[in-house]
Amino acid sequence: MTTTLQTSVTEPVSTRRAWAAVAVLSASLLVVTMDMTILNIALPEMSAQLRPTATQQLWIIDAYSLVLAGLLVSVAAIADRIGRKRMLMTGYAIFLVASLLVLLADTAESVIALRVFLGVGGAMIMPNTLSLIRVIFTDAGQRATALSIWAAVSGLGAAVGPFVGGFLLEHFSWHAAFLVNVPLMVFAIAAGLLILPESRVADAGPWDARAAALSLVGMVLVVWALKDFGKEATFANPTALGALAVGLVALVWFVRRCLRSEHPLLDLGLFRNRPFSAGIIAALGTTFAMLAALLLLTQWLQLVDDASPIESGIKLIPVALAAAAASLLAPPLARVLGARAVLAGGLALAGVGLLAVGFGPDVLSYRLVLVAMLLVGTGTGSLAIASAMIMLGSPEDKAGNAGALEETSYELGGTLGVAVLGSISALVYRDRLAGSEALEQVGPEAAQHAQDSLGAAVATSEQLGVPGLATDAGAAFTQSLQTAGLVGGVLMLAVAAAVFVMTPRETDIAGSTH
Repeated sequence: MTTTLQTSVTEPVSTRRAWAAVAVLSASLLVVTMDMTILNIALPEMSAQLRPTATQQLWIIDAYSLVLAGLLVSVAAIADRIGRKRMLMTGYAIFLVASLLVLLADTAESVIALRVFLGVGGAMIMPNTLSLIRVIFTDAGQRATALSIWAAVSGLGAAVGPFVGGFLLEHFSWHAAFLVNVPLMVFAIAAGLLILPESRVADAGPWDARAAALSLVGMVLVVWALKDFGKEATFANPTALGALAVGLVALVWFVRRCLRSEHPLLDLGLFRNRPFSAGIIAALGTTFAMLAALLLLTQWLQLVDDASPIESGIKLIPVALAAAAASLLAPPLARVLGARAVLAGGLALAGVGLLAVGFGPDVLSYRLVLVAMLLVGTGTGSLAIASAMIMLGSPEDKAGNAGALEETSYELGGTLGVAVLGSISALVYRDRLAGSEALEQVGPEAAQHAQDSLGAAVATSEQLGVPGLATDAGAAFTQSLQTAGLVGGVLMLAVAAAVFVMTPRETDIAGSTH
């Protein structure tokens, strides 16, 4: 049996080669998703050696995601025109070279530059893994299975990153957090050249440079502003508000330009398809609720539950395994129960898991947290159905647009979630800690520092010999985590209800060929 790419350069793809392509695409995605989380573990040692300023440290963290978010739409549009495989191979090469150059990085500025290059490579890789799966598999059932593998690997990468980072830092320097990408990218390039077919859109029209600039400026400014709101735990920063306003204006201009163009950079008409829109909402809403909760949970494990970085990574692995297993089981389950029931039911299950943390006792135990997170992981595995619905709702020549929109929804949802839920949890933390008797023992300046974050409170407690401060800060942080769980859980239930209403009952991710 063979399938044929229908976009422009037709190339026969055997079934065996198609599944080998899924393995290559998923393996490369594992590297990119790992890279998003592994730096969080390496940052303390890197900071101790390079001594970046506070601003430089923020740019080391944010440069990757800002560039990634800004380039997703433009890069996907270019790939449609020059070839998705060619763009993917270029992304692999950039990722490889940037990772190798860490050997020469001895300043904070050089590390920021490397993170920018990695973001460019990531933007070339992520949407094209999805678009290639879309065009390789013309059979909807096989495509749903392939996308479930993609979703499982994506979830594993995000969870395995902290574990791999902790292991490497115990045996090597912080450079290893970058160098681990090198052998994996070498494999991806070699296998990709041999296995992946080329695919491009036959008549994509001219590339709209002005629309590309608008999408870049708009997404970078909006994401930067949201990140700044999250870090400051306030929406009263004039600079961030100005950046948000300019970014939104640029995006509105971009949308108007796309709607009026005969050859739009991004086909927004895709949203007329209800399953497509439901899939995007599921991706956006899930990352909004989940990313902030998992970020807070990681801090809770290390600073309240007293786990080391590598122990924290190990404790989160069951969650990733549950998500991976659920991703693989979701398509066959959808054939029995229907795509709408499985996707909405999974999102509701994740919401119940977050609510379990929110309604837990004042003194949380890891056992309760683990059970709750297993529910969350199992529920978010249903996002494999969301990916299948997104790709089902897009024709082959719009696969790049669909992939860019899905990845953008993940990126924007996570950033918005950290900004909103992170700000709410920070306000709760400060409010609860403000009534601490131990806080009054350390003086106003140290007290203010302790109220900035749990890590600062623990450090202040150790430096000044006031153990009660660390205890009270841990209790305040637990309450802030529970508040985030409540808000996130309610949101997930609302998203589940919206997806159930939007998705037509007869939606079948495996019922026909597109």
